[in-house]
Amino acid sequence: MGLTTKGRATRQRIIDGAAAHLRSDAPGDMTLDDVLAATGTSKGQLFHYFPGGKEELLLAVARAEADRVIADQQPHLGALTSWGAWENWRDAVVARYRAQGASCPLGSLMNQVGATPGAAEVVTTLLNQWQGDVLRGITAMQAQGDVRPALDADRMAAAFIAGIQGGVQMLRTTGSTAHLEAAMDVLIEHLRR
Repeated sequence: MGLTTKGRATRQRIIDGAAAHLRSDAPGDMTLDDVLAATGTSKGQLFHYFPGGKEELLLAVARAEADRVIADQQPHLGALTSWGAWENWRDAVVARYRAQGASCPLGSLMNQVGATPGAAEVVTTLLNQWQGDVLRGITAMQAQGDVRPALDADRMAAAFIAGIQGGVQMLRTTGSTAHLEAAMDVLIEHLRR
């Protein structure tokens, strides 16, 4: 849909309002009335920008939150070419999730979107991009001679993503980043060997 500058801003305001609601302490099942109240938009406006209703809006929010996951890790994630960069990335990931706390907006979204067509694709795209960025960092470090060439870079990148996601799940359960920090520290130490 071709939108004017004002239309893009309104659409983004709706996405941002829905995302903010989902980041709140107890979002529960978000309703369109919650979004209307949070964004100061009318039902007509909401359905103009999201004719598919709640599912279309939630998918747009999921895409925005997925982009945010990657953006919050930059510039570190895109420049994993030194041990200092790996430590800075680790600190950025931990800081992001520590600030977020036990609430995971993307997790909340996926619980609500469930089997909606496109939902799994949003998460798969995020995880593939994230793993690809980590893989590029590992292979760059191998090319420099800082990581042993025999290390399976694909498996190691997959382990990082699994470790982060497991640590985030533990954070959601316990409220502590200890497991996330341990996973990242052990994986970085394994790279250094």
